[in-house]
Amino acid sequence: MNNSGWAEIAHRFGQYYSGCELWSPPRQKMREWMFIPFKGIPLRHRAHPNNRSLRQYLVERPPHSVFYSTAYWEKPHELKMIDKGWKGADLIFDLDGDHLPGVSDTDFPAMIDVIQEQAWSLWNDFLQPEFGFKDEYLHITFSGHRGFHLHYRDPGWLHLDSGSRRELVSHIRGEGVDVTALLPRYDESNATGWARRMRHGVSNMVEKLASIHHGDETELKRLLSIISSQQDRSSKRKKWGKVSIQKLAGMMEHEDRRNRIASGRFEILKGSQKDLFFALVKLDSAIVLDSAGETDEVVTIDTKRQIRFPTSLHGKCGLRVTDIPLDRLEPHRKNSFDPLSEGIALSRQKSSRVEFIKDDVIARFDDHIVEGNTGETIEIHEAGAFFLRLKNWAKKV
Repeated sequence: MNNSGWAEIAHRFGQYYSGCELWSPPRQKMREWMFIPFKGIPLRHRAHPNNRSLRQYLVERPPHSVFYSTAYWEKPHELKMIDKGWKGADLIFDLDGDHLPGVSDTDFPAMIDVIQEQAWSLWNDFLQPEFGFKDEYLHITFSGHRGFHLHYRDPGWLHLDSGSRRELVSHIRGEGVDVTALLPRYDESNATGWARRMRHGVSNMVEKLASIHHGDETELKRLLSIISSQQDRSSKRKKWGKVSIQKLAGMMEHEDRRNRIASGRFEILKGSQKDLFFALVKLDSAIVLDSAGETDEVVTIDTKRQIRFPTSLHGKCGLRVTDIPLDRLEPHRKNSFDPLSEGIALSRQKSSRVEFIKDDVIARFDDHIVEGNTGETIEIHEAGAFFLRLKNWAKKV
């Protein structure tokens, strides 16, 4: 995008900030702020003790993206981290759709559906039942782009160090979980956490493998992506690939055999086949937490993290970082939160013409589905045009 294009978007962002109701972070005076400009380097170590000061900055210098610290600082404006005086940090869970194996960013509505299910599962299957988290300390936001953030602000958790937070994440990811020990209990009606996920995971995996045997290439690619990503993170030699999954899928040809495996009679599976089946059940049932940068660390572990500011606009698509009540996070229920409707902040009246510069892209704005390939042009409202342009899926014509 050329300079005039960025200037146009920055100006519109500034107009939004001049009129919106800005969210106020708890203990705002103890937060550090970071702003990503449309051009140039990130601006860190900023302090805005109130929303009046923050709004003035956002209107005068509209940024691409706005972040605030998950940590609480004695002196947030200091340039050196050692001089800031760390006082604690929120517990943050960042779920991002582009980290999901087998999910394409170019099918935006499908990706959002899957990651919202993961966000709900994180709370409903782990944080609340297993760790006793209370909803009074929970703050949920749609990230404004490809995922969800769960902020937990129980005072009893604020001073946890990275090591303690890592143990929490390891359990959620299923690291060290012994699937074979849990499976004999998978039919217990009061199972929670991994026992509950294994109970559902076995029968779900039988169905998915059966669909692969009957020619479901999409599901085959997804499971291959899951198992490959796990093996890529391991120093061990790869053991399984496409042929291994197809052979396992062939075991699901007969209904009687499927029913026996789904009911827990795993003696039908031998050796490597049983190992692969258990691995797929576990990996397909895991919560995928966002990675921080190029390392294997996750946002939850970082006690000095910057997170997107609720009510700000996401500079990679123009949607709003939006608060979500817990009772609306659960997908597929009446009045469930809809990111691709309620996350729209820019005009639905002003229209613009854009030309697609990427193939096979799918977006949704309210109930309107948009699909396109390179060279095709469409007329769309401002919010949709900015979304497509910021994602580098289209250009203005």
